Amino acid sequence: MPSSTKRPHVTIYTDGACSGNPGPGGWGAILISGTHRKELSGGEQLTTNNKMELTAAIEALAALKRPSKVDLHTDSTYVQNGIRQWIHGWKKNGWRTADRKPVKNAELWQRLDEQRARHDVEWHWVKGHAGHPENERADELAREGMAPFK
Repeated sequence: MPSSTKRPHVTIYTDGACSGNPGPGGWGAILISGTHRKELSGGEQLTTNNKMELTAAIEALAALKRPSKVDLHTDSTYVQNGIRQWIHGWKKNGWRTADRKPVKNAELWQRLDEQRARHDVEWHWVKGHAGHPENERADELAREGMAPFK
């Protein structure tokens, strides 16, 4: 991982939402650095919840203009397990699972891996819908991102 020396510290909260799975979906992210706060969101007509969870993390990291020390909070165990555990084996296996099947959402995982490489990222899991203000706001942003496609 890149060194965190003199890098800005950014705290990120992400969430994805989907109406139907697949169906219309949205993603949301909050980026906080010192007194600065930025909210991002977007959506797609036909997607899955997991794709939106991944997209939220990708877009949040891509929005950082320079390499940063990042604490990224997600309520997605899929993203959390994938980026911390599974991705290493997938890369070794040519983006195939242990049973040699193609990794689902491989293109998104590759994009997330590219963005992660630019930063010093600590991944944190937060329980969804448990009253955490930033996680709740990320969920609202994801639903707002989905709204035009419903």
